[in-house]
Amino acid sequence: MSRGLRDLEVPGEVYRNAYQRVREREACPAVCAGKGICVRSCGDIIMTQSPSSLSARPGETVSMNCKASSSITGSYKNLAWYQQRAGEAPKLLIYEVSTLQSGISSRFSGSGSGLDYTLTISSVQPEDAGHYYCMQSYSYPLTQ
Repeated sequence: MSRGLRDLEVPGEVYRNAYQRVREREACPAVCAGKGICVRSCGDIIMTQSPSSLSARPGETVSMNCKASSSITGSYKNLAWYQQRAGEAPKLLIYEVSTLQSGISSRFSGSGSGLDYTLTISSVQPEDAGHYYCMQSYSYPLTQ
């Protein structure tokens, strides 16, 4: 068997050769391009965050929501939250919906499934000021 034409088995799916559209149980098809690299393509998934802004006093708990235009969870939990402070690059806070990135305060927590996700900051501190973004990685292009 020539290199690149071997089957790559993944639970519930078999990827055969390059660029073959794969059958899946999930809603979006995947396109594979050699070496088992597969990308889902569902068209743009729109992520809507609310509220558009909020304020809090130190010590309060705040929550912000993110709604996807279509489901972004399949075999993996494909939602992350980022914080961007003025003049800085975005910083990953939460990945896989609820997993806290190393070095991030446990005051940050994430939850949700399907279409609806929430970032909660307990005991808000002044250094928490900034912009917060949710981003899905279920389907390309990645959207926030």
